[in-house]
Amino acid sequence: MLDLKLTLGCMIFISYTIVSIFTRNFVYGRMLNMLKTEELKLVSEWDKTFPQSEKVDHKKVTFVNRYGITLAADLYKPKNVSGKYPAIAVSGPFGAVKEQCSGLYAQTMAEKGYLTIAFDPSFTGESGGNPRYMASPDINTEDFMAAVDFLSVREDVDTDKIGIIGICGWGGMALNAAALDTRIKATVASTMYDMTRVNANGYFDSEDSEEARYAKKQSLNALRTQEYRKGEYSRSGGCVPLPVPEDAPLFVKDYSEYYKGRCYHKRSLNSNDGWNSIGCMSFMNQPILKYCNEIRSAVLIVHGEKAHSYYFGKDAYENMIKDSKYTSNKELLTIPGAVHTDLYDNPDVIPFDKIQKFFKENGVG
Repeated sequence: MLDLKLTLGCMIFISYTIVSIFTRNFVYGRMLNMLKTEELKLVSEWDKTFPQSEKVDHKKVTFVNRYGITLAADLYKPKNVSGKYPAIAVSGPFGAVKEQCSGLYAQTMAEKGYLTIAFDPSFTGESGGNPRYMASPDINTEDFMAAVDFLSVREDVDTDKIGIIGICGWGGMALNAAALDTRIKATVASTMYDMTRVNANGYFDSEDSEEARYAKKQSLNALRTQEYRKGEYSRSGGCVPLPVPEDAPLFVKDYSEYYKGRCYHKRSLNSNDGWNSIGCMSFMNQPILKYCNEIRSAVLIVHGEKAHSYYFGKDAYENMIKDSKYTSNKELLTIPGAVHTDLYDNPDVIPFDKIQKFFKENGVG
């Protein structure tokens, strides 16, 4: 009887040990799988559209979002400074890459004492994700939140002092992230677009009707069928080649001068063949600014007075404070005489000192 008890005891112990090891390895394997990154081909040389600063250190980093897509980023950090930094994640414009103005914003804010990252959104630039050149209101909002994940676990970041900056179409995405992510202490939306509104309603709401939307949906869905049959996606085209026709709207000319001219980059969608033709289709049905009046953290919307996109920033601000209990830390800053792309790369127009002051006054600095 004693031998039987010992045998049963040994069997139970062995079984428990095997189950424990299996469970531990399974959970550990799941964690590794969750954080598994793609092998990205990252350029080592400086290939930005702006000069490298001697005041900051720079390196490439990667992080993964909750869809398993690995994002590539440039990390900028002040030289000869130690301790924990306030941190800022930057992205945009919509269809640009981190080597363009998001990198300029990130490097400049690093010069002012912040640890910053400028990242390429999913499916674009050096970041992973297939098929290429797609956009998603959900996934792109998640990209910002994944950037906050990355910053939140760094030993050199003060996790209570994390902010974000979204430029152009990523200004709207930043507001959506701020409405969802309570770790974000302050948000700047610079020269913002509401990409869901412009896709659903056209520019200046000129196509804001059920009939117009239905016609666009018919066209896009017919294209989906054609492209699935062929097994490849077409591209919608980037900015208009230079020289821009004289009768083109001023903002079209401004875009081309930036993307095709002074800040051309070979990985930028806007500089080359643009998004996939159906790449932004889901934006038509997903108004990302719906709950912005519930944002409790601080928000600064910066927009040029003469920008064709000014109505996006103005309306976003007004909707954000409408019926809201959290208006005291919300601000719309209008830059006199500035157009949309002035806030991309014009150092005499981009209010970096004001942005720094805003972050410091609201706990990020």
